[in-house]
Amino acid sequence: MASLRTSVPGMPATSRSRGRRAALVLVGALGVGLAAAPAPALAEDPATSAQAAELVAARGHELEVVTEQFNEAREGLRAQQAAADAAAAQLAAAQVAVDTARSQVVGIARSAYTGESTGSLQALMTSGTAEEFVNRVTLLQTVAGYQGELLGQAVTATEAATTAQATATEAAAEAQRQYDAVAAQQAQLESQIADYQGDFARLRSEERRAALEAAAAAHAAEETRASRDEEREDTASAGSTSGSPSAGSTSGSSSAAEAPAAAAAPASGVAGTVVATAMAQRGKPYVWAAGGPGSFDCSGLTQYAFRAAGISLPHSSRMQSQMGTAVSRANLQPGDLVFFYSPVSHVGIYIGNGQMVHAPTSGDVVKVGTIDSMGGYAGARRIG
Repeated sequence: MASLRTSVPGMPATSRSRGRRAALVLVGALGVGLAAAPAPALAEDPATSAQAAELVAARGHELEVVTEQFNEAREGLRAQQAAADAAAAQLAAAQVAVDTARSQVVGIARSAYTGESTGSLQALMTSGTAEEFVNRVTLLQTVAGYQGELLGQAVTATEAATTAQATATEAAAEAQRQYDAVAAQQAQLESQIADYQGDFARLRSEERRAALEAAAAAHAAEETRASRDEEREDTASAGSTSGSPSAGSTSGSSSAAEAPAAAAAPASGVAGTVVATAMAQRGKPYVWAAGGPGSFDCSGLTQYAFRAAGISLPHSSRMQSQMGTAVSRANLQPGDLVFFYSPVSHVGIYIGNGQMVHAPTSGDVVKVGTIDSMGGYAGARRIG
């Protein structure tokens, strides 16, 4: 997005000072939750595929945190740009009012001077009595005073509008800077994740090749030992009629299959629409800052699902965590928003039976999981 840095010609120095102070207040409010944006960690060189996988997961969580801060910065930027546009329109309207009032005052003065209308001299010449003259002059003064008052009000309104525009413009520029800074952090984290994913694939391939070579060597050694043992047994039992001992070995390995997800609890109305919409997105990829329909991040998924029910949510997990009504974990119902980490950087939609549907993290897809699978449970809100 283009930066919104403009200047207002003729703006008084005191007004500019007040504008800067007010802008700092606005920027402070905008920056809540953004100042804690973690700087991407320095790159590391994994020695094993397990280490590479751990780094991918760690950077993925960092990316999710930064992504939610990016979403909030984007919401703030949109709001500040809208405020700047509204302030510019207000200033333009105030300037028109000043020009109109000024032209009316000038018109009255010119008419009085040239005699085109009832001026003081003409009033004196045409008045039949002193009382009539006084009445006419009083009327002229009243009209002029009224026009002067309108002009003063218009000038005051213009000064206020000029200050408001400067404030809004400065706040929008700061919002743009925050937006750009968080976007740069995202790009750096995404680059690191791509590198670690490449390390994982390379190391995994090398480890598999080494494992296969080791297994082949072990198999060859085992065959050699077995052949030698067989030769010794044949020599020792030559001519013997004793039966060879039978040996049997059993090896069992049990792998616990993942338990199937419990069915979502039934819901109706807004909650039913929200849950059904979110569940219909399962399998779609997590993409940072995405809000559907082909891909989502965590708050993009919740925003998309609630929009289907006619409810507008900001594209930010932290901002969503401040909406609606707080709900205890014991009283969760399908359709409630569940939040994670401090400060909040992940959100899902509760579907019942201790489960939620959510967009987990980079490299994953929208899916169902338990509300304990993320760790750092931070609370829930009921919207609507």
